[in-house]
Parts: sequence; C-alpha cells; structure tokens
Amino acid sequence: MNKLHINCDMAESYGNFKTGDDFAILPYVDAVNIACGFHGGDALTIEKTIREAIRLGKQIGAHPSYPDLEGFGRRYMEMSDDELSACLRYQICVIKSITESLGGKLHHVKAHGALYNRAAVSVREASIISKVVSEIDRSFILFAPLASELFLIAQKTGLRVMGESFADRRYDDKGQMVNRKFENAVIQNSQEILNQVRHLVDGHVETTGGKLISLLSDTICLHGDHPQVISSLELIRSVYK
Repeated sequence: MNKLHINCDMAESYGNFKTGDDFAILPYVDAVNIACGFHGGDALTIEKTIREAIRLGKQIGAHPSYPDLEGFGRRYMEMSDDELSACLRYQICVIKSITESLGGKLHHVKAHGALYNRAAVSVREASIISKVVSEIDRSFILFAPLASELFLIAQKTGLRVMGESFADRRYDDKGQMVNRKFENAVIQNSQEILNQVRHLVDGHVETTGGKLISLLSDTICLHGDHPQVISSLELIRSVYK
C-alpha cells in the first residue's frame, strides 16, 4: 500500500433509525460505500450522502446486501441464483442512477455484511456478484478481501479489484475476520484501531492469537456505525495525511 486509502460504509440510517454521522465522516475518507436500502438507507439519507460525497470529490460505491433490513444485512440468506442476481442488480443500479443524476459517477461496488463474508469463501456468490457487476459496467472496481474467492473470480471476470482490510475488526490466525458473535470481534478503542492501521499499512496484522501474519490490501475500511469512527479517523489522519 503506497498511500493510505480509507473507505467507509455509510448512508445506513433509515426512518427513525439513525446510525453513523455521514457528514462528519466524509472529510476523512477517500471512498464511500452507499447503502442501497436493503440493509439500511432511506431515499433522503442516500441522496444527501451522495450529494455531499460528490461535492467533496469522494469515490462513490454501491454497498448491496441481502434483503435483510431487520438484521442490518448481517444474517446469511438462502436465495436462488436468479433472486440474488436480481437483488444485486436492483441495488447497484439504484445507486448508480442517483449518483449520475446528481452529476457524479459510480466508482466501485462493495458487498455488505453477510453477503460480503459469504462471497469471500463461496464460488457461487462470488460468481453472481462478479457477473452482475460486469454486466452493469465493467469499469467498476470491486472491493474484496485479497485472495478471497470474490477477489479471484472478479479478476477472472475481467474486473478491477481492490484488496480490502478492516481497521476496526479483529483477525484470527488464519487471516479471517473474527465472527461478530464473539465479544472481541470489533476493536473498540481508537488507539488500538490506529495501531491496527499501522500494521495494515506495513502489510500485516496482529491476530487474536498474538501472531503477526501477512495481510496485504489496497484499501482499509472503517465502519460508519462504529461508535468511535470519528475519533479514530481523526487520529489516523493525524498520522497519515
């Protein structure tokens, strides 16, 4: 990683449910992953966030998920190939069209939550995501864990891929993110998040088992709903301009 590239999931508030502070986050990040309404995000939140991201010159991406608003897209859902394909196409095209109508251009696609985790290890989901993205616009970049099924299949499909790692999630000794059902899955402290970023910039990560393992990436994600996201971003940008 030659330059620190930070992406963040946002526009995830909907109705009376509020999460994240998109306008406070935007100045600190390079790319934004916009919720598409299926795990979070209502029409006004999505539009306002995209409009501000365009104004600030940020890279804008679609952040499609399983249709799981109640579970915030963090539960696996069994869907047929056609159903998942249609679900993805709908979400990506919505964000693409809104972005274009406001004078911007969609830059990338990043699956959300359980769909992201599933596609990292499943040829089926990885193939469906890659096919849909390539059919919509082959210039889109796909964000995926380096060397995951999604990363490899997207490359074979001819898509450009950015390998992604996470500043606020813990990794096990196999280099996999610790499941959110475990208490230590999320790094809560801003200083610890900065320490993880330092490791990731150098191409490795400290695991829950105390090992230092290789983990290469082109972009680092902080979750927009993390309670310490603003303080963490301020700290990171004080070190990495």
